[in-house]
Amino acid sequence: MPDDIFDTRFEDKDVELDDGFVSLGDDINLFEKDPALHNIKVGMGWEINAFDGDTLDLDVSLFLLDRNEETRIDEDFIFYNNMMALDGAIKLHGDSRSGAGEGDDEAISIDLHGVPFDIMRIVIFLSIYQGPEKEQSLGMVRSAYVRIVNEDNGQELCRFDISNEVVDHEECGMIVGYLDREGPKWHFRPQAEFHADGLYTYGKSKGLIIIQQ
Repeated sequence: MPDDIFDTRFEDKDVELDDGFVSLGDDINLFEKDPALHNIKVGMGWEINAFDGDTLDLDVSLFLLDRNEETRIDEDFIFYNNMMALDGAIKLHGDSRSGAGEGDDEAISIDLHGVPFDIMRIVIFLSIYQGPEKEQSLGMVRSAYVRIVNEDNGQELCRFDISNEVVDHEECGMIVGYLDREGPKWHFRPQAEFHADGLYTYGKSKGLIIIQQ
């Protein structure tokens, strides 16, 4: 992520742990956790293995997909150059850039009521900024997780520990989960789908033009 986009609001923030740990293959009906669910937060945290060279800068992005598994418009790609979408229903809060401290390093707020019905899937993507150029990989990351939180009351609905998934991986991008619509309800499905060049090829496959970085 470029230096001019930097948000420290998640630095040193405590995380309230819950027993809702999930694994690959799980299908979590978020509305079974809370039938009145309205606003959620997708939070991600990580630490960086010590190594020589440039700082590892991780970014969380979202792809909003229709029933054809494609984005409708460019604004359906939420990332550091497009931090708000759907008239504010989705907001990317920022980036710690270091992975230091407790708590979420990046978070995205989603008003589920503000997501149009033709959006059937929200893809949660973790990538390294300029990873291919700097020859950096997700194998350099440790203590990584993605969690879904009820933003109205702070309850953690589920958490997926991806630390073991990234061990020894040389790719610089991965899908860590899907938020899938099923009628009026939303499900979280953990994933570990790796992409060697980060966002570039995946974004292109979903109808976007992304500058490789």
